[in-house]
Amino acid sequence: MIYLDYNATTPIDSDVAAAMMPFIKEEFGNPSSSYSLGIRAKQALEKARGQVARLLGCESREIVFTSGGSESNNMVLKGVALSLRSKGRHIITTAIEHPAIFNPAIFLMENGWDVTFLPVDKYGLLDPDEVKKAIRKDTVLISVMHANNETGTIQPVQEIGRLSREHGIFFHTDAAQSVGKIKTDVNDLCVDFLTIAGHKLYAPKGIGALYIRNGIEIVPLIHGGGQEKGRRAGTENVILNVVLGAACELAGKHLEDYTARIISLRDRFHDKIVKKVPEVVLNGHPENRLPNTLNLSFPGLIGSEILRGIPDLCASTGSACKDRSVTISHVLAAMGVSREIGMGAVRLTLGRPTTEEEVDQAAEWIIKAVKGL
Repeated sequence: MIYLDYNATTPIDSDVAAAMMPFIKEEFGNPSSSYSLGIRAKQALEKARGQVARLLGCESREIVFTSGGSESNNMVLKGVALSLRSKGRHIITTAIEHPAIFNPAIFLMENGWDVTFLPVDKYGLLDPDEVKKAIRKDTVLISVMHANNETGTIQPVQEIGRLSREHGIFFHTDAAQSVGKIKTDVNDLCVDFLTIAGHKLYAPKGIGALYIRNGIEIVPLIHGGGQEKGRRAGTENVILNVVLGAACELAGKHLEDYTARIISLRDRFHDKIVKKVPEVVLNGHPENRLPNTLNLSFPGLIGSEILRGIPDLCASTGSACKDRSVTISHVLAAMGVSREIGMGAVRLTLGRPTTEEEVDQAAEWIIKAVKGL
């Protein structure tokens, strides 16, 4: 089996897994307890918070642990909307966001808020001028993903962040796909909120974090005890928080080496396929995208049928089959990709464990499958 679906989820790194073992058995204390077991749990929790903060270039107090990317995104959209409802009820986002942004936005629309979904170009890029045109007096939040989960296209977040600050509007980026793959310094990006999902960077599922710029207060999504400085109630999951911290530290150490190696493998992969299947189409920006992401369309074919012929390859498609018809993803549709091109999309995403041998073998399998249809 060859796994090339690292944008969907990643395996837990062995060093990361080792970090949590003491907290499964011996160090099981509640961080709110005042005796030694609880104090050690609290220390481990704060160490992990610091590890996450260092990867993002922020202060530890600006990190809130959550259950994952979806909770973090909901926390921002609903929290800002409720906190600033007397100031305005307008939110700006894009037509290519993950459902964890799109659906909370729809929820807010159904409850009296106005949401603008901005278009993107053929590469999936948002023009900052479109953001500027969409800003209104009652705009309270702009949310634009850092990098797209399907195409890998990286948005001009820094430019949009500066624009947001000029207008005194909160700015959030969903960085679930970019953290650990490219640099994600919150100061460089000019963001007020940033979302992390642990299972995208070799930590377990069910853990994430939200960066909230110091001084910003929003209505909590979960009410209860005073954990996370009152921003997210519930007894802290020390085990998973420790693991996320370890994963972030590891990501920071290997970021430069990872980027160079993965780009080389991705381009080798692409070149091998193009050489034998010249009609293949690259979806997304050819340069300004995540180093690990390769979204390819095979015109006239259906992505799921291609992968069905390669049972040992784990990858995703850019289309869905429903009632015997094929619909392309909302991301590709927003980019203006035709149905013929979009239904033949296959997303191939590499990871730290990916080898040259795997890339070469996967390319051979794909070429054979395409030629056989």
